[in-house]
Order: sequence, then C-alpha cells, then structure tokens
Amino acid sequence: MLSALPVDPSKYTAFLGAMFLMAITPGPANLFCISTGLGRSAPRVLMGVFGINTATLIWFVAAAFGLHLLITTLPVVFHAMTVAGAVYLLWIAVKTIRARKSHSAHELDLPANAQTLAREGLWATWKDGFMVQFLNPKVTLFFTAVLPPFLALDRPMTTQMPVFAATAIGMDVITMTTYGLSGLALTRFLSRGRNREYFEVCVGGLLGLIAVVILTHSAADLLRH
Repeated sequence: MLSALPVDPSKYTAFLGAMFLMAITPGPANLFCISTGLGRSAPRVLMGVFGINTATLIWFVAAAFGLHLLITTLPVVFHAMTVAGAVYLLWIAVKTIRARKSHSAHELDLPANAQTLAREGLWATWKDGFMVQFLNPKVTLFFTAVLPPFLALDRPMTTQMPVFAATAIGMDVITMTTYGLSGLALTRFLSRGRNREYFEVCVGGLLGLIAVVILTHSAADLLRH
C-alpha cells in the first residue's frame, strides 16, 4: 500500500522537518523579503516571493534532469555559481545601505530603501527576488546535498519531484510572505526618528556579511579547481 505512494512516507516526514528549519532560518532570501516589505505594499512583497519561488521551481526542474550529477562531475560549476550569488548579494547589500542617504535628503514617511526603489515596478522586485534565490548558495547546497537523501531510489523521480517541489514552494511562500509582511508592519515604528536608517544599515550589513563570508570561501574553492 505504502509503495504505491509517490514518496516514501518516512523520508517525506523527515523532509518536512528539514524544510521547515531551512525556511525559517535567516538567510539572503528572508532578509530580502523583510527589506522588500519596508514601507512598500503587500503586492510588492508577494511579487518578491513569486520571484523567489520561480527560481526554486527552476532549481527543482534542473534537479530532476540530473543537476546533482553535473555539479559533482564538474564542481567548478558549483563554485562559480556560488561566487556569482555572493557578488549579487553584495550588490543588494550595498544598494540597501546606500538607500538610507536618499532618506536623509528627502523627508518622506517611507523607509530609505523604499524611496530609492520607488520608481521601480513589480517587475524589478520579481527580478531581484529571482536572482537572490537562483544564485543563493543555501539553495545550491539544498539541491546538491540536502535533497538527495530524501529521495527513494525505488520510486520514480517523475512522481517524487513534484511532491517535494510543491511542499518546498508551499512552505517557502508561507514563511517568506510572513517575513515580508512583518517588514511592512514595521514601517510605522521605523518612521520614527532615525529608526529606519539604522534598520536599513543592519539589514544591509547582515546581507553584506553573508556575502563576504560566502565569497571568501567560494573564491578559495574556485581557485583550487
């Protein structure tokens, strides 16, 4: 009876626990969602989350077509993608920190990051969300090291992957939207004094720190190959 299911129940249960922990653990995507929510709107948050999960879906499709085999055969591909992700993340961090200067120059009841990006549409938010997730080293690690142990070799990948993809994306949508709306809810508090500027610096600083750590390790690995 259980063999007729698309996934192994015990492995799927373990996957739920692992996925939940990964979803709530602060990382580039979570911080991006908080930054996106600051002083903007729910549609902008949802578009950022949509961009993130579009990238996740592409990763699942790639995994189904042998991504793990490709990266283990050509590790330089993995390291190159990680370096690219760190560089893009560093750019997001710099943009977030520099945005506070815009706030100092214009007395608006919006966070600095929102002022800088006010002219950008939903497409720009989707693009940033997509790139942050697509080049996110945490995601690369997930598909090359975390996901494989949960796959049952005696069951077709064509039935397992859709289940794992739907689960991961569903959980991501919930957690990332929560992070984004939390950022939106913080807008009133951050509109007092220089709270928003300090917060922008903290978010940008954390993103930058993550990017530098990833870049340092990944660049060293890439040079060794």
